[in-house]
Amino acid sequence: MAQTLGPVAALLLGVFFLVTGSGLQNTLLPLRGAFEGFSAINLGILGSSYYLGFVVGCLAVPHLVRRTGHIRAFAALTSGVVAAMMAHPLFIEPFTWFALRTVTGFCFAGLYLVIESWLNDRATNQTRGFVMSAYVIVDYAALTAGQMMITLYPVRAFDLFAIAAILFSLAVLPVAIGSSTQPAPIETARIRLPRLFKAAPVAMVGCFAIGLTNGSLWSLGPIFGIGRGMTSDGAATFMSAVVVAGALAQWPIGYLSDRMDRRRILAALLVGALLAGLALGALPFGLLGLSLLGMVYGALSLPAYSLAAAHAYDRTAPSEAVETAAGLLLLYGLGSVVGPALAAFGMQVYGPGALFFFTAGAYGLLLLFVLWRILLREKGRQVDSKSEPIASAATGTVPRPEKERPEAPLGRLRRWRRAASPTPARPAAAKPVPTPAPAPERPAPDDEVPTSQDGRSDGA
Repeated sequence: MAQTLGPVAALLLGVFFLVTGSGLQNTLLPLRGAFEGFSAINLGILGSSYYLGFVVGCLAVPHLVRRTGHIRAFAALTSGVVAAMMAHPLFIEPFTWFALRTVTGFCFAGLYLVIESWLNDRATNQTRGFVMSAYVIVDYAALTAGQMMITLYPVRAFDLFAIAAILFSLAVLPVAIGSSTQPAPIETARIRLPRLFKAAPVAMVGCFAIGLTNGSLWSLGPIFGIGRGMTSDGAATFMSAVVVAGALAQWPIGYLSDRMDRRRILAALLVGALLAGLALGALPFGLLGLSLLGMVYGALSLPAYSLAAAHAYDRTAPSEAVETAAGLLLLYGLGSVVGPALAAFGMQVYGPGALFFFTAGAYGLLLLFVLWRILLREKGRQVDSKSEPIASAATGTVPRPEKERPEAPLGRLRRWRRAASPTPARPAAAKPVPTPAPAPERPAPDDEVPTSQDGRSDGA
């Protein structure tokens, strides 16, 4: 564990400060907006605005990382997050908040891109699930800490905005002064989605669907709690229960995913998340019941992104880590743009339970796609094994079947003409009979009769 996580310990500490401020911000802004009279549609657009900036950041920030490097890009983007956070309490108006959330989403896209590409540069296929699980555990633990900070001061006060800005500022320190070297400069900043989809289709579709669900949860989860009769503290408790369970489930799921097919584990999690989402949307429980169901939902749904991402990194080259991270985050951001708007519309029409009905539907569609890809792969393996020729017992090699070429019409006509008028066979040439070579002369032994020069004996 020390050898695996030691090179990224400073980065994980920076992630903790960064995401703690993000968790406080994500809970504070919807609650403060609801207090200021923002409608449910405005709150949904507020969440979509964040992910709209997220998508733009996925496209633009790779060029920044290529030009400046990971550490300097991390510092610059964090300063943008601090400035946007401090501007929220100064301009309390929906459209201004939409713009500020877009800037925040742009910066966080770059921050997550730097973080995830850095982590995967230090991981191997044998440790990637463990490293990603540690990262997500830190991420969710920080989210929980940030969400619980909502209880420190009133939502209407300035103090919570200041605390979030302080946490964002602290995130730069361990990254900037840490001893771990940053990854090598990236060679290209392109995002080739068709190429990534061909390499890992389950990961690409999965990140989009998980963006639909997670974006809706982070943006509208507190509003769901308020709609079910909770106070602001109760909504924060509900969201914390979801996140804590997701963090605790990361480690065993990441351990199993390094030893099994990640897609099969993902399919099993999707079944449980679908059922838990239906229960959350339908059952009229109070704070305790909803928190318990939220823990089940979080344990089964939140590890899905790390599984999908690890599956994609397994199937791409290490030199393409930035491109892969940008592609995954881009699809996650696109899903997160669409998800909160659709879920907010459903909540306004059908009530707060529509949030989890929406996530259950998205998980169901993703489950069908994952099962289809698994069956397609297994079917391909069976076809390959049936069509494989049997090796020769004598040589141990596999005979290569010869392809039959269709006979040309002109060749067929010539064959018919030869069959109709055969030419007489030529007599075979007589082979010359080889003459034996004369035996070499030997000196006559002493008891042999001497011969004359013509070869006859004197007594003949």
